[in-house]
Amino acid sequence: MDLTLASGEAIYGYNWRANGRNMIASSIPIIQDGQVIGVFAHSVFLDILDAKEMIENLLSQINMYKREISTFHQAKYSFDDLIGSSQEFIKLIKIARQIAKHPDTTVLITGESGTGKELLANSIHNRSSRSSRPFIRVNCTAIPENLLETELFGYEEGAYTGAKKRGKPGKFELAQGGTIFLDEIGEMSFVMQSKLLTVLQEYEVERVGGSRPIILDVRVIAATNRDLNQMVTEGAFRQDLYFRLNVFHLEMIPLRAHKEDIAILIEHFLKKFNVRLRVDIKGISDKTIKSLEHYQWPGNVRELENVMERAMIIADMEGSSMLSRRHFGFLNTAFDVPVSLNQTQDLKTITQDFERQVIKRAMQEANNDILTAAKLLSIDRTTLYRKLKKYNFPFS
Repeated sequence: MDLTLASGEAIYGYNWRANGRNMIASSIPIIQDGQVIGVFAHSVFLDILDAKEMIENLLSQINMYKREISTFHQAKYSFDDLIGSSQEFIKLIKIARQIAKHPDTTVLITGESGTGKELLANSIHNRSSRSSRPFIRVNCTAIPENLLETELFGYEEGAYTGAKKRGKPGKFELAQGGTIFLDEIGEMSFVMQSKLLTVLQEYEVERVGGSRPIILDVRVIAATNRDLNQMVTEGAFRQDLYFRLNVFHLEMIPLRAHKEDIAILIEHFLKKFNVRLRVDIKGISDKTIKSLEHYQWPGNVRELENVMERAMIIADMEGSSMLSRRHFGFLNTAFDVPVSLNQTQDLKTITQDFERQVIKRAMQEANNDILTAAKLLSIDRTTLYRKLKKYNFPFS
């Protein structure tokens, strides 16, 4: 206070002891006609311990927000979530584990929808030395074309009408030190492909409306269910970008190509959904597993996961502890009976042969119970009787 009176300058945040208490205070000079005529002093905190407590609370909140941000941008899956024991599957996972050890190598993951491309990308990140850093997923189909550039590269304040004050970092910036996962890369427009190529060539990004390049330290993992090589041939995908992305290629296997893993996956989903749905489904009949193994699974593992969840809910609703074919409604019309075309047969004969095979399969699935078989075929019992007689099936 005396220093403020002598110098005429305000002093903030100094220790001040009064009435036996340590306080943090500030002094502001009172000036009249250019002369210091007094000092206004006030305590910021009545006790320095109050300041310490407030700072600790602020630091605690900051750390909490940091943890939330870290969790939000964290890879959710590991190699333990990729289930399978077939030779092809094990070989794929072994290679992926090896490539995870090279944290700067760009990876291209291809495969049909539902095969687990995102799980593999998560697993590679979590297995790498970048695992403690962000994992940023960008779905190239979910972001409108006119917003994709600013989402990927960010923008500076005033870059365009409505731009946030102080600008916004892009996904590449958010992924610094970690991994950026570009999902559905095959859907990216040709213009954006050119801009992405520049970033991957220089490993630096410049915000929209900015003039300062930002050096990047990220691993790029891209994924697509399209044939990029064919797209390059058709002129729909840049060849130079394809070469940049295709440093190391991993192809996910469709479920129909490793059907021996279906039983293992079913067991995995039984455990998973018993916990999530809070139900107690003990198992699944061998016949039903065989039926599921005959299905072609166009939606791959994702489809199997979805139908398992639905079947377990249906079984729980009817009080059943075992899954059977009736809990998988789609199987009732998915007998997967092959039709072979023969030039000596007309359409009527082919149709009758197919109908005969479908009825035979339905009767086998129903253990020759006509009512059950009729339900599987979605026809009434009388109609099934008539068709059994027509095709000379034995029944009682």
